[in-house]
Amino acid sequence: MTEKLQQRIKEEIAKLPKEAQEAISAFDWVKQAEDIGKKYLLNEDDIHNFQLETLLILVGLEEPEAYPRNIENEVGTTKEGAENMADEVFEKIIIPITEKLQNNIKNNADFKNADWQQNLNFILSGGDYLIFITPKQSDSEDEKSDRLIGTSNTVEIKNRLLN
Repeated sequence: MTEKLQQRIKEEIAKLPKEAQEAISAFDWVKQAEDIGKKYLLNEDDIHNFQLETLLILVGLEEPEAYPRNIENEVGTTKEGAENMADEVFEKIIIPITEKLQNNIKNNADFKNADWQQNLNFILSGGDYLIFITPKQSDSEDEKSDRLIGTSNTVEIKNRLLN
């Protein structure tokens, strides 16, 4: 992975809430994605694209349902290969990070002062602890305008990450 891409990954993860940053940082997902890419005989550029697609899922900029299709389109593999890769990523990367994130939220959440609306939202979410996370607020206007969240085009997002 190029240094520039590594830096962009760090920048995007830094924009996430503290609990999400800790969960993602506690797991070497980049190496795991590289190993999966090598298993499926991807070349170095395709592995970078695969890691980028994985990052977009991790930071919530892409829907998980679109992940296999994005792998197929961006990595240039078959539909079956992309689905197998996506399944392996969910098993080896997404699920462990999600479990770590939930544990971080449970451990850091202030349930003693939870109001009825938080309780209701938690129940309506089906037990999703992510509703207790508040997004990290940016202090500078320049940083706010540089955020990827809210952009409408995933191609634009990918270009911003790579450039």
